[in-house]
Amino acid sequence: MELLVKGLCKSYNGRPVLDRLTASFPEGITCIAAPSGTGKTTLLRLLLGLERPDGGTIRGADCRWAAVFQEDRLLEGLPAAGNLRFALGVLPGESGALLARLGLDLSDPKPIREWSGGMKRRLALARALLAPSDALALDEPFTGLDGENRARCLELIRERGKGKPVLLATHDLTGLEGAPVVRLGSR
Repeated sequence: MELLVKGLCKSYNGRPVLDRLTASFPEGITCIAAPSGTGKTTLLRLLLGLERPDGGTIRGADCRWAAVFQEDRLLEGLPAAGNLRFALGVLPGESGALLARLGLDLSDPKPIREWSGGMKRRLALARALLAPSDALALDEPFTGLDGENRARCLELIRERGKGKPVLLATHDLTGLEGAPVVRLGSR
């Protein structure tokens, strides 16, 4: 499966954010790299169908997506298991093992509001990686993570993203050497 965008345009209040972007996103990780405010999140939102482009075409995006947004979008009053159940319906059998690989404990009864920012980020990523999907949209998935946790997350993204397009918006390409990079315009 491959996602293709051709001549993609999107503006906000008359200010172009994406201007005739043409790119392909094959199976595996493709990095979307750009300074803040130059369209990484907008591109992901367009592909996810959360916004409409002003022009251009998108092909292949009408599939089942899982996503990590810039905000963790967790239910702060629930523990890890409750957050996963809410999003996924039932806990996949590998939930505990996947969380353990991320340094998290599925049986931890503490509500998420008592977790650190990095722990919340890893749970948000785990939720996306456990969801059934044909493609992954990951918007700054390593925010707030130290080098060791970033490496753990990247390893799981590579494993769980096999055979599907994985669009990874980031400022930092550390550990992603060799992955295709789509660079968006500067401000």
